[in-house]
Amino acid sequence: MANINDNFLKLKAGYLFPEIGRRVNAFCDANADANVIKLGIGDVTEPLPEAIRTAMHSAIDEMGQSQTFRGYGPEQGYAFLREAIAANDFQSRGCDISSEEIFISDGSKCDTGNILDIFGPSNTVAVQDPVYPVYVDTNVMAGRTGQADENGRYEGLTYLPCTAENDFTPSLPEQPVDMIYLCYPNNPTGSVASKETLKMWVDYANEHGSIILFDAAYEAFITDDSIPHSIYEIDGARNCAIEFRSFSKNAGFTGTRCALTVVPKSLKGKTANGEEKEIHALWNRRQSTKFNGVSYIIQRGAEAAYSDAGKEQIKTLINFYLENASILSEGLQPVGIDVFGGVNAPYIWLKTPEGMKSWEFFDHLLDKAHLVGTPGSGFGASGEGYFRLSAFNSRANVEEAVQRLKSLMG
Repeated sequence: MANINDNFLKLKAGYLFPEIGRRVNAFCDANADANVIKLGIGDVTEPLPEAIRTAMHSAIDEMGQSQTFRGYGPEQGYAFLREAIAANDFQSRGCDISSEEIFISDGSKCDTGNILDIFGPSNTVAVQDPVYPVYVDTNVMAGRTGQADENGRYEGLTYLPCTAENDFTPSLPEQPVDMIYLCYPNNPTGSVASKETLKMWVDYANEHGSIILFDAAYEAFITDDSIPHSIYEIDGARNCAIEFRSFSKNAGFTGTRCALTVVPKSLKGKTANGEEKEIHALWNRRQSTKFNGVSYIIQRGAEAAYSDAGKEQIKTLINFYLENASILSEGLQPVGIDVFGGVNAPYIWLKTPEGMKSWEFFDHLLDKAHLVGTPGSGFGASGEGYFRLSAFNSRANVEEAVQRLKSLMG
């Protein structure tokens, strides 16, 4: 009989969002007439922008003509999209990033997990706590941890607490670590990192030979001009950081799948015998072997996000979701709930009332107000006693949710 990867058995019973889905489905089955509003999973609700749809339609027409039909594309992504990304997302902000350092993929979630393929199992890893669960779970699967304790923390990982007491800004690890996951704007807390904060991390990483895995999936929601959109806005980041981005939350690609990962050619890692190797070449080899690339049609749609019309339509989408976040935040404050985030991010992070546990508040909210959010403890031990609400929903649902919350808490 074939052996399984026993590391999977260390994982908690279910990934956070499927567990939420299970509980919601059970409630709906028992309460068929309930109008449940879901502010849990961060899935967008508004249609793809017109400029993007038009570009996709044109690409489909191209695929219907023998002269313009395309089969397998380049695993790293088409040059037309990588060049648009380099110019608009990085070079326009003074970042020294070329199109050759950009890899197109089908999701930043996938890439933050798949990137572990090219790093050795002995690396020590630090994560923010609370944290997007994929960072932790994929390291468990890769065998970098021991078992989880009663609070859900895995032996072998370095957890960096982010709470209201430290303004959701973690301190540097007390002991040197090899890999550091940073997510800004942060999922789930909605916090952002100043230039000074990111410089602190870049300096630490360069001093200790660490690599920062920087998840910037929500950078489009930054409205404060003083806040960096990319870690490469910080001097020295090319030598210590990989950045992940997505078209999912800004341009509505959750159902069409397109993202990108930046691996600078100056970034290096060390072999078992101490020899330095370029990380870029390893990731390129990994993608060429295990990934066939994103479809031409989707990449043409992503390219249109950088057209004048695309930029304007995406800005409208971002403003819509940020206004949803503002409605949620302003609606919760009068009923005495401590609210964080929702300014430069599409998530509201709140303290559960009356000392309720996160899952207890989840069940209470679902049962009494027919509202769905995300328990903070699902993001890590430091998330216990907190709760996340997503601004990704219709305006009518967000306004109705606020009224229900006021009625429940008032």
